[in-house]
Amino acid sequence: MSAADQPKKMNLVQLTFIVAVNMMGSGIIMLPSNMAQVGAISLLSWLVTGIGSMAIAYGLAQAGLFNSRPGGLSAYAEDAYGKDGYFNVFFLYFVSLVIANVAVAISAVGYLASFFPWLSSTPIATCVGVIGLLWLTTVANFGGPSVTGRIGTVTVWGVIIPVGLISIIGWFWFSSETFSAAWNPQHVTIFEGMGSSITLTLWAFLGMESACQNSDAVENPKRDVPLACLFGTLGAAVIYVLSTAVIQGIVPNAELAASTGPFGLAYAKMFNPLIGQIIMVLAVTACVGSLLGWQFTVAQTGKAAADGRMLPAVFSKVSAKGAPIAGMVVLGIVQTLLALMTISPTLNEQFTALVNLSVVTNVIPYLVALSALFVMMKGVDVTPGKYKLNATIAIVGMVYSAYAIYESGGDAVMGGVLVMSVGFIIWGIIAPRFVTAKMESA
Repeated sequence: MSAADQPKKMNLVQLTFIVAVNMMGSGIIMLPSNMAQVGAISLLSWLVTGIGSMAIAYGLAQAGLFNSRPGGLSAYAEDAYGKDGYFNVFFLYFVSLVIANVAVAISAVGYLASFFPWLSSTPIATCVGVIGLLWLTTVANFGGPSVTGRIGTVTVWGVIIPVGLISIIGWFWFSSETFSAAWNPQHVTIFEGMGSSITLTLWAFLGMESACQNSDAVENPKRDVPLACLFGTLGAAVIYVLSTAVIQGIVPNAELAASTGPFGLAYAKMFNPLIGQIIMVLAVTACVGSLLGWQFTVAQTGKAAADGRMLPAVFSKVSAKGAPIAGMVVLGIVQTLLALMTISPTLNEQFTALVNLSVVTNVIPYLVALSALFVMMKGVDVTPGKYKLNATIAIVGMVYSAYAIYESGGDAVMGGVLVMSVGFIIWGIIAPRFVTAKMESA
């Protein structure tokens, strides 16, 4: 094939943009309200999370260069912990995506409540709305993948545009008096304020592990993939910090903490209620589009695992249009149970509980995958300088991951341990089939 016939590959700028956009989904949409419950001092969490997230992103990008097998985090874990490491990382990550879907649905319902107030009138009403949205996006995926991906690439801008725009123009409406009053209404210490929103801020960065998946389509992957991970994560961090900080100076703290649609409320204060309503519509559209895509992604992840005999065969069944409908229905039931189990007095409390649990079940795979980087580097015999650099950054990422688990709280950690326990039970049941297959191949 001549150079002219080869497909054009992405450069560093294009890949960095993709990394930032992939992270800036619906994760940011409820954060200002949740952080306002502690006060603007919680913005200090971004400092810790930004450093930790960039360390994780870089470490995973390096792992992706050393190990290009399918499976991502699970494949990295397998290098150090074998097939059982592969399965348990997969299972935790799979469950974290299922939990995250319920949290995204809560974000959408929060913004929908501005148009249909009954959705936030009681915990039961909120739960009914969340379950209804979960099943709506599940059933919408029965038609197959042809439309789902295209919808997601359009609707994500419903979050990116308002959040990015307020980071720039919001400062014209910023009041230092409003921000000062919001700084520390709960009178917490600096360290308490810094740790108060670690899980919430990390939630906004989840998905950075997908950054190294495009390495085959990059001009210079060894240089560009790690740099794009760092620059993309840093770019998203800047927008996150600016947007959540400026809102604290536009909307009084008490109003912001009680809001179920913080960005819509901020735009209403900046311009007028109509503009606020338009932002609400954009946010709902983005959340529903994101949820639609993630419902299909989780079902496809389940199908791939079932094809590899790691999940029940029901997840492998697909319709004539290529949709794993049976698996989607099973996941819909699980998500419904999660929504019922986490009913809380307020929508924000339910969102926070789910985010904390999702972070725990997502960060443990990060920690395991990063720890496998040391084995990978020995296997490919990297230079001593490169080994030290990667090892140092990986350790920073692992320490931060452990800290994030600690800050998630006892309930979330207990939930994560229960998920891990279920994973080990399942692995104990299915492990013999892999041992048998290995012996037969030998």
